[in-house]
Amino acid sequence: MSEQQNFGRWMIIAAWVLMLAMLTLLFSQWLERQNNPNRQLSVTTNLQGESSVVLKRNRAGHYVAPGKINGVDVVYLLDTGATLVAVSSSLAEKAGLQPGAPSQSRTANGVVRSWLTEIDQLQLGPITMQNVKASILPNMPAHEVLLGMSFLKHLKLQQQGDELEISLPE
Repeated sequence: MSEQQNFGRWMIIAAWVLMLAMLTLLFSQWLERQNNPNRQLSVTTNLQGESSVVLKRNRAGHYVAPGKINGVDVVYLLDTGATLVAVSSSLAEKAGLQPGAPSQSRTANGVVRSWLTEIDQLQLGPITMQNVKASILPNMPAHEVLLGMSFLKHLKLQQQGDELEISLPE
């Protein structure tokens, strides 16, 4: 086999590998958009200058949104069935959350041990709250934050179709 033929084979292999890598990247980005259509948060302002966040429901029917806990970037899963905001142990450590009193939390997987804590600052777009009650769940996946009622109960939620508008009450 000549050197030129050998080089040609390697070029074909490299082209296939590059094409597969590009397709993998495009597919993973498409999946991420399906899971979180709110990566770029939509914020509207009414005539009175009050801001609200508008979320689109994802393909699974959930509302997912970017935000911050004590300045750390997170992705929230809105969960009106959760009494408290719930974070993983690794995120709690990253955000400087101190575990308080031990507790038990009822989850979809049963009752688990957790620790009460308080978030100094929780942010969802222009909506910011201080001293939000939360729980640290050690077995929770590191990337998940359940945005529970300890935050949501202070807000006005208005759902229409596949969109949820979140604002401060008037």
